[in-house]
Amino acid sequence: MWLLSTCKLGAFSMREIEKNWLEAGYQYFANEGPKGLKIEQLSRKVGKNKSSFYHLFVDLEVFIDSLLKFHLKQAKIISEKESKAESEEELIAIILEHKIDLLFNRQLRIHREQLRFEECLRRISQFSTQGLLPIWKNIISLSENTSLALMMLHFGLDNFYLQISMETLNESWLKAYFSDIRKMVVLFKRTF
Repeated sequence: MWLLSTCKLGAFSMREIEKNWLEAGYQYFANEGPKGLKIEQLSRKVGKNKSSFYHLFVDLEVFIDSLLKFHLKQAKIISEKESKAESEEELIAIILEHKIDLLFNRQLRIHREQLRFEECLRRISQFSTQGLLPIWKNIISLSENTSLALMMLHFGLDNFYLQISMETLNESWLKAYFSDIRKMVVLFKRTF
């Protein structure tokens, strides 16, 4: 499948069946949030019976923890790519390549009242902002003002995650989104 081809979670290598369960769960969570994680539904998607799930993960809580570990690893990969991006087009390509990961992150934000989701977001924020900030400053034409660029990044991310869906995450929407942010920056600069 598309997502976990050579993944390792924690200290163990993932077997093919674990990979299939996590891949299905990652997609359901990205699209529907925690309510999308129904063992029977996952079982049908994977083509295995529910006892296979319980044998591998014990319960849904352990499964969710495995999904969060995987997501944290994906966030580090995305942050590394973003830190090397040199243009808006490169950033858009990275975003589109990691559409499911970003939708997963959106669900964490929506359901951040759950402490482990909030903790995962906090850990991601520790490294992702610094990876994204340099290209962000260039895209929104704020290379000279890091403080304002950082403020706009936090605002922009919150707004971004409120708006994204499988349908909106496309090149034309992203270009329009960045254009709108640039217009806001121009208005801020005129005001101050």
